[in-house]
Amino acid sequence: MSGTGEFDLIARYFTRPARRSPLGVGDDCALLAPAAGMQLAVSTDMLVEGRHFLPTVDPARLGHKALAVNLSDLAACGARPLAFTLALSLPAVDAAWLEGFSRGLFALADAHGCELVGGDTTRGPLNLCITVFGEVPAGAALLRSGAHAGDDVWVSGTLGDARLALEVFRGTLALPAESFALARGRMEQPTPRVALGMALRGIATAAVDISDGLAGDLGHILKASGVGARLDADAAAKLLATVDSAGLDVDLRRACALAGGDDYELAFTAPPAARAAVEQAGRASATPVARIGAIEAEAGLRLVDAQGAAVTQRFASFDHFA
Repeated sequence: MSGTGEFDLIARYFTRPARRSPLGVGDDCALLAPAAGMQLAVSTDMLVEGRHFLPTVDPARLGHKALAVNLSDLAACGARPLAFTLALSLPAVDAAWLEGFSRGLFALADAHGCELVGGDTTRGPLNLCITVFGEVPAGAALLRSGAHAGDDVWVSGTLGDARLALEVFRGTLALPAESFALARGRMEQPTPRVALGMALRGIATAAVDISDGLAGDLGHILKASGVGARLDADAAAKLLATVDSAGLDVDLRRACALAGGDDYELAFTAPPAARAAVEQAGRASATPVARIGAIEAEAGLRLVDAQGAAVTQRFASFDHFA
């Protein structure tokens, strides 16, 4: 699109009337006004082409995912979304790509009442960086540091499907068309569990979003809380949603569920006395929840199979610099 400058691009694809925020896009700073008695919850995530997404991804799905991964962080904190900023690096102005990207972005934003209030654009390799702002009642935020020995370990939704899709793209695995479509959908359009996170306030003792793999992300709770955990690896492996996943090798299913990454589900802990409340929070938010382990006083993560025998296979969480 020759003749389309930076500010034309912003005006055409990313400027909308402010509804909840005092000030929308256009000034040097955005203005946010959380309600009385609320704290701001803030998170930033970056998506880099070739590192976090493939060049072939549908731009509408990419717009969805760019915001979804940030909303997932708010969910893990129990926060309600308010607004977000977008920093966008583009190699060129592509009208079709921008229309699709902004459509997917705003569809998810509107579903969660989350407004775009500012950001930046520049020419360069395709790179997306969103900062999201939410609000949570003072003292009610879900943290990683509250787990206690005896608590149950829960997870939301499904695990491992995004990793299955990645293995198909890598050429290391073949799936039937229906199965691949489901797995690819989980990889490219994750569901941020915002409603569940808010429903778990006052129930869960600790929470984290699963972005780099369950085993590694649960480890953040264990470290912050000074505890350990015993986890049923086979119960986690059964949480793959992909059709025909039961026919996959057990080690692969465990690896996808425990170390696959890109799930954007919640892992959280709660006392056994709160089991009914957790299940009700799941129903109220239309989110499946599964109890797959227990917090223990001894440090470290111990994996067992369905019969309670130790699982010797080790699962490493994703690390950009490992």
